Amino acid sequence: MSRSFMQRAARAITLAAAALCVALPAVAAAEPAAGQAAVQPVAQSSTAYPNRPIRWLVPFSAGGGSDLATRIVAKHVSASLGQPVVVENRPGAATIVAAQETARAEPDGYTLMTAGMSTLALNPSLYKNLPYDPFRNLSMVSTLVNLPIVLVASPKSELDNMTEVMMFLRGGKDASYASLGVGSPHHLAMELFLQTFGGSATAIPYKGTPPALQDVAAGVVPLMMADLAAARPLIQAGKLRAIAVPAAERSALLPDVPTFGEAGAYPLEAAAWQGVVAPARTPKPIVNQVSAAIVAALKSPEVIKQLSLQGMEPSGSTPNDFFDYATAERDRWGAVIRAKGISAE
Repeated sequence: MSRSFMQRAARAITLAAAALCVALPAVAAAEPAAGQAAVQPVAQSSTAYPNRPIRWLVPFSAGGGSDLATRIVAKHVSASLGQPVVVENRPGAATIVAAQETARAEPDGYTLMTAGMSTLALNPSLYKNLPYDPFRNLSMVSTLVNLPIVLVASPKSELDNMTEVMMFLRGGKDASYASLGVGSPHHLAMELFLQTFGGSATAIPYKGTPPALQDVAAGVVPLMMADLAAARPLIQAGKLRAIAVPAAERSALLPDVPTFGEAGAYPLEAAAWQGVVAPARTPKPIVNQVSAAIVAALKSPEVIKQLSLQGMEPSGSTPNDFFDYATAERDRWGAVIRAKGISAE
């Protein structure tokens, strides 16, 4: 066999070996070890969120302000996330029923809850044995809406302005006001108002806003801190007298009504509010994704219009900002509850 032939054969073997070395890693990458191909698709599908319907609990009966706000926003969140969002009403026990159910749910992003002032800021001080801790058992997702309050007086009373209201509440008379129950945002707003200037009055509890407003209009009770949305038609009809709004700015819904500060009182700020929470330990990326969808919905002109027609102000925030706001509100209202010795038990 010639020497040149042997040299050519050696070179061919060398090239073939090099080609085989290049091909083997490619084959290994294309054909993973047994079991690997079956595991990877499962891992990818399990992390895709959302891939099934989301439950959104509302701790009040259907048809109320919180329920309407939730349904308006949920429709847009559903479109954004590409999955149905099913709103379920879970009324009862000052929102405790819904809060417990949410706290016990799987922290997978498929259970949300509309939780507001009572759930997060008031109940921890009103109940000694609250069966959930709002800041340990729940994850803040986003603020949702503010529900403005207005101080109204009966047109059958002699209370025409803030000065007369404060003199009445300081005068040692048997002053009273309509309240929506012990520890409600409206009850505590009035108690905070009384605390700011040393007034006193007896709370007359009612089971709902309509009967309370009717009695104020009829002169049975002279005063009330009321939902602005519910009171506005009666104010516009002359059946209630609007004294002031406890806010930093006048309400666009009642632009002629002054703020507490403009009316001559301490510049009080008080409003009912709602936000959205999930079970504690819900993965942060999922919480952020839902929060972004809610904030985007609340910026929609259609949503803003629908909420405004219901007398609600759209909010929306990051999870961290909502956590900071809720803890500040808990501390603020907790101080009022303790100072007044208020208990819901």
